[in-house]
Amino acid sequence: MLEMAPTKQAAAWLESLAQTLAAGDETAAANLFVDDCYWRDLLTFTWNVTTMEGREAIAAMLEATLATTKPTAWQITGEATSDEGTIEAWFTFETAVASGQGILRLRDGRCRTLFTAMTDLKGFEESKGSDRPLGVRHKADPERETWSEARARETRELGASEQPYCLVIGGGQGGIMLGARLRQLGVPTIVIEKNARPGDSWRNRYRTLVLHDPVWYDHLPYIPFPENWPVFTPKDKMGDWLEMYTRVMELNYWVATKCLSASYDETQKEWTVVVDRVGRQVTLKPKHIVFATGAYGPPRKIDLAGAEQFKGELLHSSHYASGEKFRGRKVAVIGAASSGHDVCVDLWESGADVTMIQRSPTTVVKSDTLMEVGFEIFSESALERGITTEKADMIVASTPFALVPKGQRALYEVIKARDAGFYDRLRASGFAIDFGDDETGLLMKAYRTGSGYYIDVGASDLIIDGKIGIRSGVAIKSLTKNGILFEDGSELEADAIIACTGYQSMNENVAALVSREVADKVGPCWGLGSGVKGDPGPWQGELRNMWKPTAQEALWFHGGNLALSRFYSKYVALQIKARMEGVQTPVYGKPSNS
Repeated sequence: MLEMAPTKQAAAWLESLAQTLAAGDETAAANLFVDDCYWRDLLTFTWNVTTMEGREAIAAMLEATLATTKPTAWQITGEATSDEGTIEAWFTFETAVASGQGILRLRDGRCRTLFTAMTDLKGFEESKGSDRPLGVRHKADPERETWSEARARETRELGASEQPYCLVIGGGQGGIMLGARLRQLGVPTIVIEKNARPGDSWRNRYRTLVLHDPVWYDHLPYIPFPENWPVFTPKDKMGDWLEMYTRVMELNYWVATKCLSASYDETQKEWTVVVDRVGRQVTLKPKHIVFATGAYGPPRKIDLAGAEQFKGELLHSSHYASGEKFRGRKVAVIGAASSGHDVCVDLWESGADVTMIQRSPTTVVKSDTLMEVGFEIFSESALERGITTEKADMIVASTPFALVPKGQRALYEVIKARDAGFYDRLRASGFAIDFGDDETGLLMKAYRTGSGYYIDVGASDLIIDGKIGIRSGVAIKSLTKNGILFEDGSELEADAIIACTGYQSMNENVAALVSREVADKVGPCWGLGSGVKGDPGPWQGELRNMWKPTAQEALWFHGGNLALSRFYSKYVALQIKARMEGVQTPVYGKPSNS
């Protein structure tokens, strides 16, 4: 077998897998994998977002799921590739209720990683391509209802005489993308947003905010950005795009609407959700609710001794909009991650005398470096090689989280060598740099804690040049009347203090709107259980509670950056659609509520 061409080797292995699964021989199927193997599944076998690590875990999963999954029609698509002894191939397959695709990687004739992902529910596929709706009825009819009349009726009735099947709480990028996915699957959905307009969650941020990720990484589903869209999107332009998107994708999107409370009836299998819609209380009865509040919950506010005596302004970054009112004033910014850097730049550009207070080391990566070596498959050159955003998404998703650190560690060795002079100058300014507990850099910090990193788009040069002051390596003892007193006895005068101290877990929103009991039952969101500070074990293998069933029936979490929201919104929508249509969804694996 090892002497065959890569595509033939991949096809032979896939055929062996198909035969063992058809025979119901879980042990034989597991033996097709190497010892240190991984199978990551998005819904097809497990109705979960989960990774099986090792042969025993794979065999156990198959023993529990094969009878209902009934996988068939395994087929290699395209040509396999071979790189340093690893053969990679894409394939399609079917289950009893869905179609799927995946990626396999072989080493010495056996599988190292297998990735399977649902593409469609049989009989409930999206109406697109050759199956797109006609849009008109070619027949004279005095009772004809136009498109605008139908939309007006739907908007008028949904949430009043008819109830949504799903309520999405949070109308930022994540809620909007999920709303679009659910819409295309025919799931009656309302997305609620506390702001006055779609996109205000971006517009209301500080003046100079620009996306740090490139355009190829940030597309929304169904409607990609046009080819002349800037590489890095300004916040207000992003807000306008989201507003356009909600209209074009025909979302039932309630602005100026705040969720007041939610409770679940275990008997009726239904939520009762009270919202304030433009000052009027409305009670909704959805079957499912999705918290789509980014990747975070309420602002994390730190207790500062002496805060009551500080005569200046003290605010969290979530309430910071512009540095204009701080012109000519001394401002201390607590926090040295992305928001801390961006706020410092905005303050400096507005004419403030700004000092960053760094409480722990930060991973910093130059934007142009990351563009060249970190976003290789999300780029114009990738498109020229046939790697679309959708294909790149699958490539990223096909790598189990347990294997990501090795590749990231190697990447950051390249980055550290490439930008050694930059890091030397930044350290010399007094700024503390790290690359994570295990030298795996920005991406692993993002997955593990969602904090502690910055993609440099200009702030680092200001720090190096002394235009942004830096206080690092000494803790805050207390606030004083006129500023900050540090543990070493030094003081920093400040007219205002802005705390860029991040956000709590999304389950804290559940505590506020549902109950503390349900929030604790569900457990925290985000993090892999890697054992580093802020991400305690046990190892999860997946991001806690994100995009999959939780310990509370009919309660979901959806969010992350634009790329994660784009990709995983599909799988949240498929899970909810299946339940609406009565498709059996036996979930394999326990909720990640620890």
